[in-house]
Amino acid sequence: MILDERTEFCDATALNTGAAGTYNIGDIIDSEVARNLGDGHQVYVVIQVTTAVTSGGAATVTFQVVSDATSTIATSGQTIHAVTAAIGKADLVAGYQIAIPLPPSVSKAYERYIAVQQVTGTAALTAGAVNAFLTIDPPSDWVAQPDATN
Repeated sequence: MILDERTEFCDATALNTGAAGTYNIGDIIDSEVARNLGDGHQVYVVIQVTTAVTSGGAATVTFQVVSDATSTIATSGQTIHAVTAAIGKADLVAGYQIAIPLPPSVSKAYERYIAVQQVTGTAALTAGAVNAFLTIDPPSDWVAQPDATN
C-alpha cells in the first residue's frame, strides 16, 4: 500500500478525550489542492488504531468522513459522506483497522474541505490514538504463512 502525505488525516493522533460528542481529528484535505481523488478508482478512508482506546465508562466511537465549505469543519451541519457503526472501546485495540469506501462525488457532492470526525458515545475516552488516510489500495487481512511442505 502506498501512502501520500497529502492524503493523510492522522498519524498516531490522539483521540479527543472530552465528553461524549463530535470532534474533528487530525488534518483536513483541501480538495482544491488534492483534485480528482482516486482518479476514477474507488477511494477508501482507512482508520488504524495505534494506541488502544480506553474510557472510564462504556464508551463507543463512530468515525465519519465529512466535508465542509470552510477549513474549520463544522461538527453540526457538515456534509457526511461515510460513517462507521458505533465501535465499542473493547474492540478498539492497537492494530484494529477499518476501511471505509467513500461514495463517488456524483452521489453526494463533496465540499472543498474533507476531514475525519470522531463521535464519542456514552462516556468520555481517557486514551487512544489513530492513523487515518485516503487510499485506493486498502490493507487486506492477508498474512504470510510458513511453507507447509517439507
